[in-house]
Amino acid sequence: MQFGIFTVGDVTTDPTTGRTPTEHERIKATVAIAKKAEEVGLDVFATGEHHNPPFVPSAPTTTLAYVAAQTERLLLSTSTTLITTTDPVRIAEDYATLQHLSDGRLDLMLGRGNTGPVYPWFGKDIRDGIPLAMENYALLHRLWREDVVDWQGRFRTPLQGFTSTPRPLDGIPPFVWHGSIRSPEIAEQAAYYGDGFFANHIFWPTSHTAEMVGLYRRRFEHYGHGRADQAIVGLGGQVYMRRNSQDAVREFRPYFDNAPVYGHGPSLEEFTAQTPLTVGSPQQVIERTLRFRDYVGDYQRQLWLMDHAGLPLKTVLEQLDLLGGEVVPVLRKELGASRPAQVPDAPTHASLLAAAGASPDVSR
Repeated sequence: MQFGIFTVGDVTTDPTTGRTPTEHERIKATVAIAKKAEEVGLDVFATGEHHNPPFVPSAPTTTLAYVAAQTERLLLSTSTTLITTTDPVRIAEDYATLQHLSDGRLDLMLGRGNTGPVYPWFGKDIRDGIPLAMENYALLHRLWREDVVDWQGRFRTPLQGFTSTPRPLDGIPPFVWHGSIRSPEIAEQAAYYGDGFFANHIFWPTSHTAEMVGLYRRRFEHYGHGRADQAIVGLGGQVYMRRNSQDAVREFRPYFDNAPVYGHGPSLEEFTAQTPLTVGSPQQVIERTLRFRDYVGDYQRQLWLMDHAGLPLKTVLEQLDLLGGEVVPVLRKELGASRPAQVPDAPTHASLLAAAGASPDVSR
């Protein structure tokens, strides 16, 4: 089981102080958070990709390469890479390069994005979101597996005798997760290729997440990649912790009430009752997370959003101390002890290399 954090990189005013961090501060904080994730024993750090205010992660490979140079074991990922508005040739080359620089400590999550104005900035139409996601990933999949590609599609110029460089490390493409909040087409796409499916269920009731993951599992088995319970599933989540649950609720409430996504809507109590958002003690986070298996089955990756809604860096780092020091060790033990033997681990570069019977590049 992999545990980690993801960031959407929002630049949000702290409602308790009225102070808004600069873009420079927010970018540097992202790196500090990633380094702290490794320090406290987490497995994964993932950054989003946004090209519109109030977000800063418009160049995720640049950020992740910088993090890779300052970490040793942390697995780097995205949340998500926009497969719709980013050219698949660019994705193939950028992330293969990052795969080499990080010595294989890389996978990526692909998503279509749902911010309407972004599409025309890159010459696309949001009404083509699903077809773009399907066609672009079909090309990316080939670019990483075929040395020479001839290709023609609907949304970009044809390729003739094209070779994407650099080639994937050790001939093993980065593992791909397909991330979605509410799109069954993306779950179908993940199942078709036998890739992972990441259900970011921080905004939706558990019944919706259960339906999405169940669809992916059934279709994974339908396409012959293994039994439904062997499909590769990841979950998103969000927590805020203090040792006293009343303190957690009191501290987090102003951030929740003014959050750019769910603020000014349902109350904190309504939201925590209907979604996986957990605000309370470390023990409450443990108990809530252990119940996720009740509706999605045994899964391979759990990521939490920790730095959203204007929370100051000091507070985020304190949250990571609690997460890595008190929550994740218990979850590793509890989930590991009860996990069926047939449920595979989340793929890594090392496991994919071993499965392929290949040898690593001896130069590194």
